[in-house]
Formats: sequence, structure tokens, C-alpha cells
Amino acid sequence: MTEIAPRRVLVIAYYFPPMGLSGVQRTLKFVKYLPDYGWLPTVLTVEPVGYFAKDDSLLDELKSREVRIERTRAAGPGKFFMKNGDVVKFPSERMRKMLSRLSDTFFIPDNKVGWRRKAVARGVHLHNETPFDLIFATAPPFTDFMIGAELKARINKPLVFDYRDPWVEYPFKFYPTPLHKLRNIHLEKRALKASSHVITTNRRVKELLIKRYGFLTYNDVDIIPQGFDPEDFRTVKKDSRTDFLPRTEKMRVTYAGVFWEDRVPDYFLEALHELFKEQPEFRRKIEAVFIGNFREENMKLVESLGLRENVTVLGYLPHRDCVRCLVESDLLWVIVGDEVGSPGKTYEYIGARKPILGCVPEGFMNMTILETGGKVVAPKDVAGIKKALVEFYESYAKGRLHGPTPEVVNKYNRVKLTGSLVRIFESLLAA
Repeated sequence: MTEIAPRRVLVIAYYFPPMGLSGVQRTLKFVKYLPDYGWLPTVLTVEPVGYFAKDDSLLDELKSREVRIERTRAAGPGKFFMKNGDVVKFPSERMRKMLSRLSDTFFIPDNKVGWRRKAVARGVHLHNETPFDLIFATAPPFTDFMIGAELKARINKPLVFDYRDPWVEYPFKFYPTPLHKLRNIHLEKRALKASSHVITTNRRVKELLIKRYGFLTYNDVDIIPQGFDPEDFRTVKKDSRTDFLPRTEKMRVTYAGVFWEDRVPDYFLEALHELFKEQPEFRRKIEAVFIGNFREENMKLVESLGLRENVTVLGYLPHRDCVRCLVESDLLWVIVGDEVGSPGKTYEYIGARKPILGCVPEGFMNMTILETGGKVVAPKDVAGIKKALVEFYESYAKGRLHGPTPEVVNKYNRVKLTGSLVRIFESLLAA
């Protein structure tokens, strides 16, 4: 029987480990599991720069895998903080917004656009060495899509785009003039016309793309949601505990991720404050844990509301430690203020098999959390958050807190989601 030769895919991903934060997880896990389906990935990315979070353990997941990582010099502001990939202090939200808006003013589509020439040249060189069967570009940054489109023109291979967030309709994209928006629309349209297929993380982004660009049909865009890696959870022993976070008798509510723009802890903390004020006995019953970069202004709010004894801030943790903390929690909290965001941590919450409290608007994220058996309230509904916390605690006290069913959990298994991606790849080669 003739053995089928493995396929080769070039993965264009400016954001990649050892960079931490949830933005790298989707790409990392696709790359990790592609070889299991007969696809050998070469990741085209950048040399380590000044990261807001760094996690070397993520690259350890690829050591036993047939994955090649090719790095070029970086582009954008990060290159000015290059100190062997050292961690850069997280700016205040006010400073981050200002820098983001300056970037949107002077760089189109984003401040990674200077990487384009280097990446295209390296991609062509790699293809000439050993030809690729397909190009896969994931964004943001959307410079990755521009690189993918140019490489397709050079090497004439199918091109798949992966939208982790929307481009033109991104809710936090700043357009200082109408010309800025028109230029982004033009670049997105040109890139999409070069693509062979498009993937989004959710239904809403798919709808926005098809509505804006009439040449895209329903069948041109597939949805592969965010997910969780079952291997991450298999390595967490249920009988072991984190030595840096002793267990108490309180119901532990955990949030994992960064706060920015409309994703803020303010309303959740206000709900805790009001609950403790109205029913002081709940101070002995509920604790909140925050994993991730917690800004100084967030801590000041904790202290001003008198919550210091009930709040633990762990800062950024290596991914394996973060997963352990999720498993050791009783309730997991997420906030999303817009209708297009798909925070990756929400799906790791599902993988942890814990109940979820979602402060989210109407839409697919609302439906996803309800599907898990969790509760949802509007992002700024302090009274609703307070009521939900009491209801969750009553179930906790009776030993009746339950997470999602195995059927729901299995929908977001990254091994199977990678299989969905491979089916798209193979359909393009067979066309």
C-alpha cells in the first residue's frame, strides 16, 4: 500500500509563542495538532520582542511535534523594546488607548505593516526550498492577511484566512478620518479577493463579512469556534493544589484575561461591594480571583470598594498554572461588551467543566454560555450580577454547582476543531 506523503502548510502568524496571552492559543493549538492529520506546518513569525506576557512553556508543547518555526526581525513598536524578549510593563488603560489610536492614525492596517516585505521574502524562500501545498494566515494583525495575499500571487497556492477578530468592523478600531476607514476597506477587499476560503470564530463576524463584500457567498466562509486543548486539562491532577493559592471554604469566582476597553472589572466589583454591604455574611462566603495583567487603576478600585480581603490578584501565569486555577475554581466569570468578540478563555472555561457567569450582550456569546448551563446578564447590570452570585452560591452551598455536559464540552475540543480545519484544506486541494 502506497503511503501518502504529508502535506505542507505555511502558517503566517505575527503573534506566536513565546508571546503569552490568549491571542496565541488558537494558532498554537492548530499548529500542534495539524501533524496528526498529515499536515506539516511551518510557522512564519517574528523574533521575540518586548512582550506584555511571555510563556516559554507554550513552545514546549511543540517539541515532540513535526513543526518548523521560522522567525524574522520584528516590525512595529515592539522592536524598540527588544531585550531578548523581556516582558514590558503593562501600560495604564489611558496610555494604552492613546497609543492604540496613534497607531491607527499612522499605520494602515496596523503597526506591523513594516513586517510585510521581510515576511514575503522569507515565505518565497521557504517555498523554493520545499514547496508548500497551502498558505494559512491568521489575524490580527491584519498585516498577516496582506502577506498571505502577496505570497499567493508569488507561489500560486490556495490561501485560507482565519479571522480571530473582525478587521473593518472591529469595535475598538479607531478611524481618525473617513479616508482611514476607506483605506482599510480597500485593503480588506483586496485581500479577500485573493483568498481561497475564509474562517471566522463566530457567526456574527461571518455575517458582517458577507454583508459588506457581495462577492463572498455563505459557502465561502466557515465558522471554527475558539476551543480548549484537552491535553491541558489531562495534565492537571485533580488531587493536587496550587501552592500559591490555598483553598478556602469560600466559593471561588475566577476571571482569566486582561481588562481593556469595555471589558472592565468595575461592575462585577461593584456588585460584590453591594452584596457585602447588604448581606455582610457573604464576605465569609465568596472570594474573587483575577488571573492576568491587573492594572494599578483596577487595584485602586478594589481597595476603594473595601474588597481587598476578598480579592486575590495573581497576575499573568504560565498557561498550565492558569488552567490549574480554572479547575480549582467553583465559578468562572467573563465579560464581553461587544457582539463580535470571542474571548478564548471562555472556551477554556468550558474545558474546565465549570459553571460560567457571563456579562455579555445579546448574541452568539450569550447563547454559548446559556448552552453550558451558565447564567448571563448585561455587562453593566450590577443588580443582575449580584443576583446571579447569590443564586450560584445557594447551589454551591447545596453541592449542586454543575458545569456543561460532556456533549457541549466536546464541541470545543481543539483536536476535533483542527480536524475541521484540515477538511477545509483538503477540499481546496481537491477542487
